Amino acid sequence: MAYLFTSESVSEGHPDKIADQISDALLDNFLAFDPESKVACETLVTTGQVILAGEVKSKTYVDLQHIAREVINSIGYTKGGYQFSGDSCGVISLIHEQSKDINQGVDRGTKEEQGAGDQGMMFGYATKESENYMPLALDISHRILKELATLRKEKSQIDYLRPDAKAQVTIEYSDDNVPVRIDTIVVSTQHDDFGPDDEGMLNKIKKDIIDILIPKVKAELPERIQALFNDEIKYHINPTGKFVIGGPHGDTGLTGRKIIVDTYGGKGAHGGGAFSGKDPSKVDRSAAYAARHAAKNLVAAGVADEILVQVSYAIGVVEPTSIFVDTFGTSNVDLSDGEIAEKVMELFDMRPFAIEDRLKLRNPIYQESAAYGHMGRTPRSITKVFESPYNGRVEKEVELFTWEKLDMIEQVKSAFNL
Repeated sequence: MAYLFTSESVSEGHPDKIADQISDALLDNFLAFDPESKVACETLVTTGQVILAGEVKSKTYVDLQHIAREVINSIGYTKGGYQFSGDSCGVISLIHEQSKDINQGVDRGTKEEQGAGDQGMMFGYATKESENYMPLALDISHRILKELATLRKEKSQIDYLRPDAKAQVTIEYSDDNVPVRIDTIVVSTQHDDFGPDDEGMLNKIKKDIIDILIPKVKAELPERIQALFNDEIKYHINPTGKFVIGGPHGDTGLTGRKIIVDTYGGKGAHGGGAFSGKDPSKVDRSAAYAARHAAKNLVAAGVADEILVQVSYAIGVVEPTSIFVDTFGTSNVDLSDGEIAEKVMELFDMRPFAIEDRLKLRNPIYQESAAYGHMGRTPRSITKVFESPYNGRVEKEVELFTWEKLDMIEQVKSAFNL
């Protein structure tokens, strides 16, 4: 029977995403000046206030307030009228040193013996339904908000947008799980006050989203995905009406509260652990990246059309406690899912340090992941510059989104005789 599936995304100006970006900016600065830093930073944002908390073990010192303000300004919160501005908000730091009880389970005699920074299970997922092996509804939701942010910052075609926004896409699937059409698109975007004409304001926003934003998003997609757009799409644009009060003034934001947006939009599964603000010794983050790397390379190599990989750990223990694979009946090889999992264990070393080393996770690469999803992004190399009144200036060439690289396809094909 045909069915509908929905995913949502949120913009870089959403309160929870502001918190995520601040947490990851702090992490990047610690790693830039001390790659062995152990960091777990949490951020809370509300009207005119930023509160930083968490645990850090590092040889360096960074200007936490300055970094938080820079992030807020770069997102676009630069006006007092937003009731939250990088130049005027208060920034309170409650960060303290990491517990020695936790650290003793992580640091060992050699890096290879490094134990997992926590217990738990992490998931990676991949599907052939989009070019980047991501669930399509989430991919389109991310694209809508990235394009909306571009329009906001350019101010050439739409000049009234504010930073806070959400998007949601519903897709109809056929009996055999193939996307057939886009059923519904929801966009809620913060905007300047238009004055007393609420109806005229809403009509203009609806027209601009449907006539300017959506065509730009559609034009970036492959033809087979463009064909899913149709004249019968139901649009809900700012369905509550006015959306002037937003950002941290409208809703408190917290690090780690958008874990489904960060991963697969409700497809596959999620172990429950957040990513932002955590250094790679925390397997909540590093093992989730490693599981995505494995799942994506398996699907790209043709092992199955859809794959979920689960890996689990005990705190302080080097080897994973389990690896599980589900191909949802789409396997293209004459092996059970359990047998596929055994080969995954052989192909992908899931020990914590091996993951860090393979995916180059001890580099300052995390702020770029903190909005518009950690998965499905394009791997690339960039130069990042970090300046500190305490540590001077550091310039680093880093690789972003290494877990998205299709660098294991040949090894997978060989192992599965494809």
